[in-house]
Amino acid sequence: MTDASLLARIDRLESLDAIRQLPAKYSLALDMRDGDAWVNLFPEDVRVGGGKTGRKALRDWFDETHSMQFDGTSHHIGGHVIDFDDPDHAQGVVYSKNEHECGAEWVIMQMMYFDQYERIDGRWYFRRRLPLYWYATDLNKPPVGDRKMRWPGVPPYHGSFHDLFPSWKTYWARQGQPHDGPVEPPAPLEKFIETMRRGAPLPRPRVRS
Repeated sequence: MTDASLLARIDRLESLDAIRQLPAKYSLALDMRDGDAWVNLFPEDVRVGGGKTGRKALRDWFDETHSMQFDGTSHHIGGHVIDFDDPDHAQGVVYSKNEHECGAEWVIMQMMYFDQYERIDGRWYFRRRLPLYWYATDLNKPPVGDRKMRWPGVPPYHGSFHDLFPSWKTYWARQGQPHDGPVEPPAPLEKFIETMRRGAPLPRPRVRS
């Protein structure tokens, strides 16, 4: 093994650890309502929406959203799959199980994020987080049935949890019949997420943390 190869492998391991800490830092800063710590997990030129960019605009959105909707939150990070596009860019899928105090209701949520990461000046950031929701409902109301996103005072809606990966619809389209095709070969290295997506477009879900 050459020195360059060894250094590249060490850099990959250090990058994996840094990227895995991003969702944990995101959750801690969000739950403790530290807007500065939260927005600093994104690049200085982060796109906020409505034509706005920058950490200040993102912090304004953070303050307004979380003061109006939630009395308190707790975000619990689950499995995290990471693929590298190159040494300074990566993408990932990470599960999150969340709890929200919303006035008289205690809303539990299951979701995942599709993330894009970028290393700038030696530090890893979220370039983008796309939230994909399975359900949100009061603790005492199981989210059985369609339109499982059930926030207080909001009509139920679909949360896009399965829309990133077409295998969900393909599986149910078989109506329980076994798959009669050959087993596909393993995904190439660093292409697990891309292989599972099979070219599916990115969903456009409604945004809630």
